[in-house]
Amino acid sequence: MFDVEALETFTAIAAPTGAEDERLAWLERRLDGAAGVRDRDEVGNLIWRADGSDEPPGALVMAHVDTVFAADTPLEVERRGNDLVGPGIGDNAAAVIALVSVLETIGALPPDVAVAFTVGEEGLGNLRGAIHACAKLRPGLGLAVEGHGLDHVVNEHVGSLRARIEVTGPGGHSWWDRGTPSAVHGLVEIAAQLVATGANVGRIAGGGAVNAIASQAEMLVERRSLDEDELARFGARLGELSVAPPLELGCEVVGRRGAGRLAEDHPLMRMVMGARRELGLPEACGSGSTDANAAIAQGIPAVAIGCGRGSGMHTVHERIELDSLELGCLQLEAVLRSLPALSR
Repeated sequence: MFDVEALETFTAIAAPTGAEDERLAWLERRLDGAAGVRDRDEVGNLIWRADGSDEPPGALVMAHVDTVFAADTPLEVERRGNDLVGPGIGDNAAAVIALVSVLETIGALPPDVAVAFTVGEEGLGNLRGAIHACAKLRPGLGLAVEGHGLDHVVNEHVGSLRARIEVTGPGGHSWWDRGTPSAVHGLVEIAAQLVATGANVGRIAGGGAVNAIASQAEMLVERRSLDEDELARFGARLGELSVAPPLELGCEVVGRRGAGRLAEDHPLMRMVMGARRELGLPEACGSGSTDANAAIAQGIPAVAIGCGRGSGMHTVHERIELDSLELGCLQLEAVLRSLPALSR
């Protein structure tokens, strides 16, 4: 069922967040002639429905096409025994090709199910595609498909708050202007405070010569949590940050993902776990941050399922186990076939 050759081809197409057009064009060519209606929405998602209805679908299945890698990253795929290795092979090329392979096997979209190949899931894309698709289509249920994570179902959706913080000052010569506050020093102090609250400093930059007092420094910081109140407190903490004059501080929130949880006894969870039980897959729950966050934040019951096993996510050495993908496809097929009855 799983098209390994298509996975190799698709992985080799660059798709940094915000530049997914080439991958979407490949999907349109691949799906040309398949039953249903496909079009691009206002933010760039490729939406696939059985017909051109404007009625809310019972379920929306989402698989993101963007990657964390820059456009100039070499996207070479290598077979190593039972593994395929390459940047983005699992996150999220394997999920996209699994979804395509399963739908081609089924022969048509299940009734009352819509598919969104979404843009802007990674990084500062901030789930742009999934948020728009959920808001526009207003589905009854949401299902995010990921390449990794076959051994559990994501029902705990990890929220996040991301900010860019900048410190500026007059700068100067490290000897003649000694005593002048450094923007780098001021930023490092703030970074230490935020790390103590559980935040992650993902990027930090600034300053100039080794013998110059820095006039500018900035960082990107993120706080993740399953608790919306905790994220709100972190946001309030950002608003309280300060530096001593003549330094100045600027803080801009650049991303927000809602947190939430779907109860284990929800019908969607029971259906997915039943499908897994039949296939001998673990009936385990887990947490993650996926397109399903966009649904749960809008009050739409949602989970995420994986299509394979692997490692090295978000690295150029990402790995996916080939023999796990067939099992992942069987799980996805069972879930897709059951969604229409569940959404009625």
